[in-house]
Amino acid sequence: MNMNVIIHTAVRRDLTRFESALRSFPDGSGARAQQLRRAWATLDRQLHHHHESEDAYVWPYLRGLGVADPALLDSMESEHRAMADGLGAVADALDALVADPSRARAIAAADTVAETARVTNTHLVHEEQDVMPIIIEREHTPEWKTVEKQLRKGGPVMAGELFAWLEDGGDPVALASLRATVPAPVRLVLSRFVGRAYHREVAPVWRV
Repeated sequence: MNMNVIIHTAVRRDLTRFESALRSFPDGSGARAQQLRRAWATLDRQLHHHHESEDAYVWPYLRGLGVADPALLDSMESEHRAMADGLGAVADALDALVADPSRARAIAAADTVAETARVTNTHLVHEEQDVMPIIIEREHTPEWKTVEKQLRKGGPVMAGELFAWLEDGGDPVALASLRATVPAPVRLVLSRFVGRAYHREVAPVWRV
């Protein structure tokens, strides 16, 4: 797995566990509603950053090469907009759950997560099947290395949260790929030290 697919795997993991947590929501638990809302903010932030970076750097790079069908890249952009709408709908549903921590609100939020997961997975599969092969063929070129540097922007706090989030309950294959890609000292510093807020505020949400 490359880093893009590792991130996609974490997105799929989180959407699955959000839906599961909402369907088993304890009626009347305001504390649990607030926990889930905080955890959602992390997924929302990481996914928005990932997609905004693709919109800003990856699609223009591919358009400039002239090797990808422009209609494919148009689809990537429109799918990102649909996903953003879905993420916003889940945030609204979780805000409603915080205001009224009832089973009915939780089930409604779970249904919204399920639909957002459907839209998201459709895009992720589309990107993995039709876009990633084009990039993989060129991943050792200077031009792509320049794009990769742009994709790493975001500052140490964002990177720390990213690595803490990727490792939290991660798929074994994805974790092995991450460990093979990023040196252990870098992962340790980013995840455990820079990303310690994630371990304190979000990771416990999934240990209930």
